[in-house]
Amino acid sequence: TLGTTPTWTTPTPTHHTNLPTYPFQHQHYWLKDTGKTGAADVTTAGLHAADHPLLGAVAELPGSGGTLFTGRLSLRTHPWLGGHRVMGTVLLPGTAFVDLAIRAGDHVGCGRLDELTLQAPLVLPDDGAVQVQLLVGAPDDSGHRTLSVHSRPAAEGASTTAQAAWTQHASAVLAPEAPVASDSPWDVWPPRDAEAVGIDGFYATSLQQGFDYGPCFQGLRAVWRRGEEVFAEVVLPEEELDAAATFGLHPALLDSALHSVALTGVTGEAAVLPFAWNGVQLHATGASALRLRMVPTENGGGVSVHITDHGDRPVATIESLVLRPVSAEQIPAGRAPQDQWLYRVSWEAVASGTDAAPEAVWLGAGERPAGTEGLEDHADLAALREAFASGRAMPGLVYVPFFAEAEPNGQAVPALTAARTAAALALLQDWTSEPAFETSQLVLVTRGAMATAPGEPVTDPAGAAVWGLARSAQTEFPGRVALLDLSGTDLPLDAAGSAFAAGEHQLALRDGAVLVPRLTPAQVAPEAAGTAWSSEGTVLITGGTGTLGSLLARHLVVEHGVRHLLLTSRRGPNAPGANELHEELTALGAHVRIETCDTADRTDLGNLLDTITPDHPLTAVV
Repeated sequence: TLGTTPTWTTPTPTHHTNLPTYPFQHQHYWLKDTGKTGAADVTTAGLHAADHPLLGAVAELPGSGGTLFTGRLSLRTHPWLGGHRVMGTVLLPGTAFVDLAIRAGDHVGCGRLDELTLQAPLVLPDDGAVQVQLLVGAPDDSGHRTLSVHSRPAAEGASTTAQAAWTQHASAVLAPEAPVASDSPWDVWPPRDAEAVGIDGFYATSLQQGFDYGPCFQGLRAVWRRGEEVFAEVVLPEEELDAAATFGLHPALLDSALHSVALTGVTGEAAVLPFAWNGVQLHATGASALRLRMVPTENGGGVSVHITDHGDRPVATIESLVLRPVSAEQIPAGRAPQDQWLYRVSWEAVASGTDAAPEAVWLGAGERPAGTEGLEDHADLAALREAFASGRAMPGLVYVPFFAEAEPNGQAVPALTAARTAAALALLQDWTSEPAFETSQLVLVTRGAMATAPGEPVTDPAGAAVWGLARSAQTEFPGRVALLDLSGTDLPLDAAGSAFAAGEHQLALRDGAVLVPRLTPAQVAPEAAGTAWSSEGTVLITGGTGTLGSLLARHLVVEHGVRHLLLTSRRGPNAPGANELHEELTALGAHVRIETCDTADRTDLGNLLDTITPDHPLTAVV
């Protein structure tokens, strides 16, 4: 401070601090990020812990006798699952379905998995997560219960209406546990007269077939063969030993054991995955190393498996396991996060609200829908303002018709659209600029302007344009403007007014139901991904001489065999690099035309399309 003699601290001797060693030296100094933030207390949500690594909670379903198990899976919280990659996609292994079913069966007193059939692969995305549900039904007269396994992509923070649809992956039947012969099928190990089978190149061969197994799934250590019998030893890697105790039978360990099925001759040369399990019963839990005997079933369609631990104590028996060949076409691609951002607008019915419909008036002359006869009417906004100038409270809703004319007087649709939108714009500007209307909502009423279901026609395109304009006004002036589309001549004021009072701002009335638009995940049709490009058809690429257009043109020629390209831009052949692009694509075997065209100009574009010859018709536009 000012006026005092400064005091200096004693200097600290300098020295070097050794940094942690590098990761590949396998000396870890940092906590491993598993993506978990601690076990959640599901009892606060009225649930019970499921006590299984792949499940989070369990709930009894009152009245039905059923039980629901829920879980959330991702490669961040369960990284070992990333070691089961098939045809380039991470799939939940079939052995995990078995362990989940057995856990569910134990909970409801059905310790035997009578049968389980896998119906669709459960894909784990490289990023993001999936929600999993197991639904166990009520017991039948014999004590058997049904089980189904469903999943859907987990949308963070999304409401229920924005969630993707559920996909069923497996169905099963659980049965009360039954006594089975579980003695070891061998007296010495390895069994007498069994010949060792070399497995050094097994995982390399598996990789060539599309099975990319991670360390956790490479547990096969030795295989022997005696006639049709196959014997094998498998172990879990050291990092998964602690996890083994949390499963009935660790899915990676059982999956590794089943890799020896390729040596039975049942599947031939084909790459296979488990399809149907019968008579699965667990005798002990927590095994980290297994011995097994596998033989073809009598009908030759599968294998039966007897499993013990390394002390020859029984672990599990599988009466029959059926496998099916798998190809890349059968494996759905993993959903990346951006795939979950693809949404579409769907119209959903809303229940009749309890909110009272606000006072309403009708504005303008002309057609009045049935049901609005009792509404007070006014010619325009000026008349409305004058009628309520004496201090009378403004109505909550002001309905204004924007119906298509019965006879358009020969006007083309563009002219009608321009006239209607100009009238709507003037009305919206007057409405939003008048302080007297701030407590009211202007409702623009159309008919046939919206398609609320696939195949429903839009009979009033000019009305659709009014909707687009009004939606912009809704964004600028929240709560001031609403939209209502009719399909008939009736307007049920109570239902519509109640929905507006509940906070809805866009409605469609269809067959007495009140529909509202909602964003829902877009379901891309599988066949869309396999659409073939025509080698004889012409592909038009607008902006085809630009950076993206030229990249796409090369891609279509090289990767998809497109041979006729029409590239357009505002500068056409005079665009920078156009000549070089033409020469390059021609050298690749394509017939290329580069033309000057403003594709926003209807006449200009029409003239261009007229130059496409019938022998190479237009088959795609990008």
